[in-house]
Amino acid sequence: MRITISGKNIDITDGLRTAVEEKLSKLERYFTPQTDIVVTLSVEKERQKIEVTIPVKGNIIRSEQVSNDMYVSIDLVEEVIERQLKKYKNKIVEKQQAAGSFQQEFIEKEVEDDEEIKIIRTKRFGMKPMYPEDACIQMELLGHNFFVFQNAETEEVNVVYKRKGNTYGLIEPEF
Repeated sequence: MRITISGKNIDITDGLRTAVEEKLSKLERYFTPQTDIVVTLSVEKERQKIEVTIPVKGNIIRSEQVSNDMYVSIDLVEEVIERQLKKYKNKIVEKQQAAGSFQQEFIEKEVEDDEEIKIIRTKRFGMKPMYPEDACIQMELLGHNFFVFQNAETEEVNVVYKRKGNTYGLIEPEF
């Protein structure tokens, strides 16, 4: 595995680099040596955040952990990724999308499908065109953390969502 570590508002000390590499090296039993792992460490006030992104063919495995201690965040992120891999292994490998990124032993090992994904409700609603700012207001009025709408400018389906720190995000399709 090739680990790339970068920092935002933080100097990557040798201690942090070693901690990240040691913790994420536990994932070597899942991935091939060619797999890239992108790690971003950041600090905002008292929040110590680590983001780990592992692009595998057809999917992205990602975890973000925040605490008041960077070393605690590093410990948590590895556990979450390992849990995600075990949980979704059958679904990822069945499609043969990402099998090339994983170790053969991991692919061949049987895993219980204890938590199957089940869609239990479908909603349909009319979409009248609106601007992203109006969609944010509608989302707030509904008390949701995301809102699907037809963008009045582009006529495409977009999603606005609430981010940490009372900011908003916009998701637009890319063709």
